[in-house]
Amino acid sequence: MFQRDLLQGKRILITGGGSGLGREIAARYLELGAELHICGRRKPVLDTSAAELMALHGGRVVTHAVDIRHADEVDAMVGRIWAEHGPLDGLVNNAAGNFVSRTQDVSPRGFDAVAGIVLHGTYYTTHHVGRRWIEGDHKGSVISIVVTWVRTGAPFVVPSAMSKAGVDVMTKSLAIEWGRYGIRLNAIAPGVFPTEGANKRLSPGVEWNDQTVKNPMNRVGRMSELQNLAVFLMADGVEWLTGETIAIDGAGHRQNGASFTELAALSDAQWHEMREAIRGQDRRDKSHAG
Repeated sequence: MFQRDLLQGKRILITGGGSGLGREIAARYLELGAELHICGRRKPVLDTSAAELMALHGGRVVTHAVDIRHADEVDAMVGRIWAEHGPLDGLVNNAAGNFVSRTQDVSPRGFDAVAGIVLHGTYYTTHHVGRRWIEGDHKGSVISIVVTWVRTGAPFVVPSAMSKAGVDVMTKSLAIEWGRYGIRLNAIAPGVFPTEGANKRLSPGVEWNDQTVKNPMNRVGRMSELQNLAVFLMADGVEWLTGETIAIDGAGHRQNGASFTELAALSDAQWHEMREAIRGQDRRDKSHAG
C-alpha cells in the first residue's frame, strides 16, 4: 500500500512503544524508514522490543525509560532527544492503563493510576514536544490513541473513559491553537484489536476473536489495518487533516453503542473473580519485566 521509504527521514516518538498497539505501530513505521524512539517504564521490555524490531526491519530504535506521569521526566527525555538526535517529526501518544471495575470499587489510587498515564502523561508529552516545535519553527504531527467510548461513554471503565475523553478534546483544541504553526493533531479510536494485555484486563475469561466480538463485519480488527491508518496520519500529503478522531472498529460503536454494558449483570462473586484475574495478569507482567 505504501512506498518503502515513505517515512524516511522522520524521527518519531511512541509512548508505550515496547508492547501492544504501540509496538505494532512502531514496527510499521520502522519498516517504512522512520527513526523510532520508544518510551515506557520498563527498560528491559523496551530494549528487548527494540532489538527484535531492528532484527526484523533494520533501521534504528532508541529506547527511553521514563514515567510519563511525571512532567519533569518527560521534559528531560524530550530534551535529550532534541540534543542527541535532533527534533522529532511525529509523536504517537499510545501509553495507557485500564481495567474493568464497578466504579464504586475504584480507589482514588486506582483512578489516579489511569488518569496519570492517559490524561496527564499524554498532555505532558504533547506539551513538551509541541512547545519545542513552536520554538524551533518545526512542523509536526501528533496521533493519540483513544477509544470509541469518547463518543458513547462506557460503564465500568470510567477512569479510562474520562481520561480518553480529555485526550480527545485536547486533540480538537490544540488542532485549532497550533494549526498556525504547521502542527497537526489527530486521534485514532480502535475497536477490538487483540493484544494479551488489553484482553486480560478488560475481558478476562473471554478471548477476543472473530467468534466473540459483535460488529457489522463480525470480526476483530487486523493489526495491519490499524498500522496503515497510523501511517496515513503520520505521512506527508494530508497536511489539511487535523482535529479529527477516526474510529476504526468495523462500525461496532454505531451498532452496539457503549461497551461493557453486559457487565451490569455480574454478581459480587463474579466481580471478585475478575479483579483477581486482572491482579494476576499484573503480577505476571511485573515478573516478566524482571
